[in-house]
Amino acid sequence: MIVQNKGVPRKGHQQGKVKMKFEDIEIGEDENFAAMFEASEQKTQNNTIVEGVIAAINADDVLVDVGQKSEGKLHISEITVNGEVKYSAGDKIKVMLVSNRGERPTISYKKVLQQEKFENFVKEHGENPENLIVEGTVVSVKNRAGFVVEDSEGLEYFMPMAQGFLKAIGAVGKKIKAVVLSVKPETSSIVISRRKLIEDYQKNKEETIAKLMENNEPKVGVIKKITSYGMFVDIGGVDGLVNYNEISYKGPVNPSKYYNEGDEVVVVIKDYNKEKGHLSLSIKAAQSNPWEEMRGELEVGDTITVTVSNFESYGAFVDLGNDIEGLLHISEISWNKNVKSPKDYLNIGDEINVEVIDLDCDKRKLRVSLKNLQEKPFNQFIKEHKVGDVVKGTVATLTDFGAFINLGAVDGLLHNEEASWDNKVKCKELFKKGDEVEAKIIKIDKEKENISLSLKSFTDSPADIFAKEHKNGDIITAPIKDIKDFGVFVKLNDNLDGLIRKEDLLKQTEEDEPLKIGDDIESVVVNIDRQKNRVRLSCRRLESQKQRDALSAVNDDTSMTLGDALAGQLKK
Repeated sequence: MIVQNKGVPRKGHQQGKVKMKFEDIEIGEDENFAAMFEASEQKTQNNTIVEGVIAAINADDVLVDVGQKSEGKLHISEITVNGEVKYSAGDKIKVMLVSNRGERPTISYKKVLQQEKFENFVKEHGENPENLIVEGTVVSVKNRAGFVVEDSEGLEYFMPMAQGFLKAIGAVGKKIKAVVLSVKPETSSIVISRRKLIEDYQKNKEETIAKLMENNEPKVGVIKKITSYGMFVDIGGVDGLVNYNEISYKGPVNPSKYYNEGDEVVVVIKDYNKEKGHLSLSIKAAQSNPWEEMRGELEVGDTITVTVSNFESYGAFVDLGNDIEGLLHISEISWNKNVKSPKDYLNIGDEINVEVIDLDCDKRKLRVSLKNLQEKPFNQFIKEHKVGDVVKGTVATLTDFGAFINLGAVDGLLHNEEASWDNKVKCKELFKKGDEVEAKIIKIDKEKENISLSLKSFTDSPADIFAKEHKNGDIITAPIKDIKDFGVFVKLNDNLDGLIRKEDLLKQTEEDEPLKIGDDIESVVVNIDRQKNRVRLSCRRLESQKQRDALSAVNDDTSMTLGDALAGQLKK
């Protein structure tokens, strides 16, 4: 007999037997809980199906007259399908008498439907089905007893906690597969086990894989699922993964571009991780290596026909047609340096001729060039232009040393020194990117493929202007602008200096005052370089020139003796 515990017992004093709460039972007795749950279900359910009449339909419940003192009560959800109530007041309905609470009987319409589904299950599979696998969704968790699983037809199964291989928290809503353990007509219940299904599968998987790995021969499999990282393939009843790196010798590929679920493929087992249960497969390992077949047949410099297969921001991939792809880098598409996207020049599926510029069969690397089969823009340019021609272009790039002028498919350099006769002026001060410029070609370097341009050549140089008023031998006086170790610069005009080299200066004596900036100095013009805008001067030649002039004067004046002439010069 169970005696109710009245009050709180004193410490150390026991008052008979106490009714134990369900949650006080030790954890780990899952099978016992399942048995207790089943026994309680059997005890409280008389499983009698009767026909009743719906007395009333309320907002939350339905009252059904089952011939007893009080109506039985159903939750309205039991007769609601897709939001619509299936019955009306006065309709007859079959319900199951579950229990009596006081005078009101507990009834269930859902259990009637379950009973019918259970009977149909037994008719189809019998009371002792072997290795029958069912699939359903966890709809509820019965405390520590187990899980209630419902299949797509609405039939419920009971899965004890120990047979779940599933955490109770978060289990509701999870789709599972399980094997039927037992069918119990007395309670109309079906007990299932996910644990047994997993253990049986793992055992069979180990045995199957062991047999498959007895030889490394290629095997035929069926693609079950395609993901972004590879494909799951069924071989002999077990699933293995073909990583996207193992599909093609082209390298990583998107499997959905090449295969569909259900396709048959030939694979080779690469590895099996027993601890993780991972079986790794390879499609490309089951094929001959095209890179080895190509070795010796293709060389750098060869021209081949390929098909454009894919685009990336850095270029295009081209297909050789034998599971080999090469890279056509964006810099190898055109001689135009301003290519922004390969899509501006090519289309997927285009057949093009390219030149092999890099080939490494060991590293499976192939690089090709399209522009190498096209005439260089520089060669075309020099066919149509020569030094002295005037060309038009736009400023492409500004640098500290000048500006690059785009002349179509080639660029020319306008150096700062060629932008103006004023050496202090820079291209950055004269132009901005995109400005149109007209310039003269002053040099073409065929070896380095350089084109030099000039703006200042359109106007006379300061040396040209100077040469219009002076010639070699003219005596000039100009202020000293700068003094260097190698000589003295004198200012001839705003953009022109004259250089008197150290060896062309008069030898200084102790009595002579040292030269300083701003002093006027007399010299003779010895060279005018109009192209380089330079003027060379000399004081020594001026002295020699004066002596020659004096001698000429002596020869012309017979009345003057040589001594008189020299004396006159010395006085000067």
